[in-house]
Parts: sequence; C-alpha cells; structure tokens
Amino acid sequence: MSDNTNNNDYENTCYMCRRSENVAGPMVTLPGNITICTDCMQKSLDTINASGIDFSNMGFNNNFGFVPPKSGEQKVSDKDGENTAIESTNNENGEEGQDKPQTPPGGISFINLADFANPFGNRQKVKRKKRNPDEPLIDIKKIPAPHKIKEQLDEYVVGQDYAKKVMSVAVYNHYKRVATNTLDEIEIEKSNILMIGPTGSGKTYLVRTLAKILDVPLAIADATSLTEAGYIGDDVESVISKLLAAADNDVDKAEMGIVFIDEIDKLAKKRDTNSRDVNGESVQQGMLKLLEGSEVEVPVGASSKNAMVPLTNINTRNILFICGGAFPDLEDIIKERLNKNTAIGFQADLKDKYDNEENLISKVNTEDLRKFGMIPEFLGRLPIVCTFEKLTKEMLVEVLKEPKNAILKQYQKLLELDEVELIFDDSALEAIAEKAAEKNTGARALRAIIEEFMLDIMYEIPKDDNIGRVTITRDYIEKTGGPIIEMRTSETPLIEASTKAPAQAAGNAN
Repeated sequence: MSDNTNNNDYENTCYMCRRSENVAGPMVTLPGNITICTDCMQKSLDTINASGIDFSNMGFNNNFGFVPPKSGEQKVSDKDGENTAIESTNNENGEEGQDKPQTPPGGISFINLADFANPFGNRQKVKRKKRNPDEPLIDIKKIPAPHKIKEQLDEYVVGQDYAKKVMSVAVYNHYKRVATNTLDEIEIEKSNILMIGPTGSGKTYLVRTLAKILDVPLAIADATSLTEAGYIGDDVESVISKLLAAADNDVDKAEMGIVFIDEIDKLAKKRDTNSRDVNGESVQQGMLKLLEGSEVEVPVGASSKNAMVPLTNINTRNILFICGGAFPDLEDIIKERLNKNTAIGFQADLKDKYDNEENLISKVNTEDLRKFGMIPEFLGRLPIVCTFEKLTKEMLVEVLKEPKNAILKQYQKLLELDEVELIFDDSALEAIAEKAAEKNTGARALRAIIEEFMLDIMYEIPKDDNIGRVTITRDYIEKTGGPIIEMRTSETPLIEASTKAPAQAAGNAN
C-alpha cells in the first residue's frame, strides 16, 4: 500500500490544540507538514497584532520568511532615524554583492517551523471515518434473541442462571435501542448494569464472553486506579480511552461498545475519615456524566491528556456500562435491615435467622448499597442490579469439566500434544472442589490447586515416550498416594502408586 493511501486513512490534527480535522474543521498547512486549525491561526495573528511590533520595514517572501537585503546593499538612515534608504555597495572586485543572511531589524528572530515537523508520523492523527452514512452500525435483525444469548453463555459460564438471564435481556434491549435510536418518537433510556457477587463467581468472565458473542468493542477497567481529576492516577475519561483503543480508534464503533468497570465497590465513601476522598465519592461524582451520556474529550492512543496526543470527542449515550464488585460485608448490612423486626414475644424473628442463609446477597436493595457507601446519584444511573450466587461444591465440579475451555480440558490438550491421555476420576474432582471451597475465593482457587499437583506430572511425563495414560485420583490430590500411570504397550495399569510420591511413580514407570 502506498503512503498516499495510508495518509488518506487518517485525519490531520491541529499542532496547537490537538483537535482532529473532524472536530476543528479544515486545517492550514505550514512548512514541514504542520497543520493548524483556523481558530489557533487566528489567535496567533491576534497575538502578533496585539504585541505592537511594526512589520512594515521587513521584507517577507511568499513563504512567510524574512528576506534580508543583499550584501551589496545597506540601510542608511538620516540623523533623526526616520527616513531609510538603500545604498548599493560593491566588494573589492567591484562586483555586486551576493545574498547572505543578516539579522532582521529590531533584533527580531524567526523560528523555522520545519524544525517542529512531526517525528511520530501517523501517531498524531486520528483514524478517518470511512463508512456509508446510510449503513447502520448494528443490524437489528442480526442481534441474537435473549434466549440465544443465554444458550451461548451456558457453554462458557456454569450456574448463575438468574444473572445470565438478566444480562441477556439487558444487552438485547440496549442494542435494539442503539440500532433503532428512536421508536415511534419514544426515546428509550439506557439501562446500565450493576453486578454484585462474591469473588470468583464469574462476573468478569461473563462480560468477556458477552462481548465475544456480540462482537463489539469491550474495555475492562479497574476502579481502584481511578482518582479525582488533578491527582496522580487515571481520570474517569481514561475508561473511554481504553474503549477507543479496543475499537481501533474508530469513534463510531467505540460509541456502541461495552465498558466493564471492576472493583466498583472500592469507590465507596470512606467512613470516619477527615482526609480528602480523592478515589472514593469524588470519583463516583465524576462518573455520573459518563454513565448517563455526554460528550467527553478523550486522548487517542494514550490514557492521559498531554500536548503530544491528539484529542477526539466521544458521546457515551450509547455505551453500555457494566459495573461489578464483590461488596464485602454487604451481607451484614442486609442482615441488619432484615432483622429490624426482631422483638420480644412469641411472633418475634430470631436474630440468627439469616446467619445460615447461603444466597443472602440476592436480597440486596438500593438502601443497602447506599449504606455501604455508594451515592444515590450513582446508583440511580445503574437501574439493573444483578446478583451472583456463591459457587457450591457441585458448581465447582462443573466449572472444572463442563465449559468449552474448562481447566481440565486445557491440561488434557497439553498432554495430548505429548500423545498422553489425561483422565480425572470423579473422586479427584470432588477433592479439588472441596479444597477450592475451603479457600473461599470461588473458581479462582481451582487453577491454583491444579497447578500445584500437575507440576510433577508435567515435569516427569515427557521423560518417557512409552507412557500412554495418566489417571488422577483422590489419593493423589490429598497427597496420600500417586497417579495411575499406564504404558502404551499394555491396557492394564503398569503402576498403581497408592503410597508413592508422584515423582517416584513416574520414575518407576521409566
């Protein structure tokens, strides 16, 4: 592809204010391929005129450069210094002098703008929109129905049926709204989502899968890094910058994407503190305009605004915001609200009535979240509240083997490349799930447990090419025995190491 074609794919940006051609209008091209918008050019001319410098005695060529007199001419002034004449002089050979640089009058020096030519190429340009205005970005007929979205989510995410149903309906309605814009002159409001659930219950994974199914840009941001404008950290606009980068700097595509802000519970108001809350309530206030929908100016290709980064405007009206958090100790607030009816008498509720409630988080309401530290204005812009269940032992077993990219399937594929079959018996899966449940970190504990006991197997198996099958047992998980290793030449187990260490079992097989 030629350079001209590449340049046509991008819009020029003003060297002074960093706005793109789409925002600032036509540009003025100066020497060195420097482009300046008409507003900045007019401001520069007004500044020069207000400085009081007299340019009438200077010569300028067509390229706005100073033209010094020839070396054979010199300026002669009268005694009052008012009238100036050009007097011709000759050199020693009597020939007319040649042009040579001289200092401009009045001690004024000029800057060569070519020295400021952009060394970064297309980094200082915004990608040009090349799209048919009559062609919609989203075809309403191609949006999958909610039940089809849930079916595809079931292939990757175990359990959480209520959460998947809520997400499927919310996303379907949102993109119908984006595709139609208006329906019978009735404007459909945007419905952002708040996901609440314990760590490791699948909140982030569900959003990733959803974006993959819909094939839309997705930006995942961490709320813990966000701070109030003017402080060290990321501004709230940096979330939109990540979405723009995920859309390959295509503004139209970014304006219909999904933004997932994780750890949103870390923005709760700090209790009993006199210090300035620069990453709590103030960040919630700053995010209000993003959630509701407004024009924001964001940098292109960077997370912060500076003089070397072009800026572009993005409308967040059609961007779906999904906020998620674990909200620790929220169950205590819910329990306190539910126990308000506790009194003395035969019909009184017991204080420990909800102590053994497994899915107490599903009874959350706006009052509980406000008491947790979320401001009412912020909660009002997240009308859909979706709760996740804590993973039980049975659900953890399904997470191990049911999804398309389950952890066990990944290790089976790794050993399959070595032509070794890996088998997990049911008792081993139950032992792994029990250990993960004890850690109380959800599905995140599964990989840590499997990585631990698969280390010796992945190290020892490639030593012997005759090993054909490895069976993981409960004894091996509980470290009271070893795996069952079978050779390729025999259908019966060659070694059944019930009391030997895994490394020894593999060594005996050699």
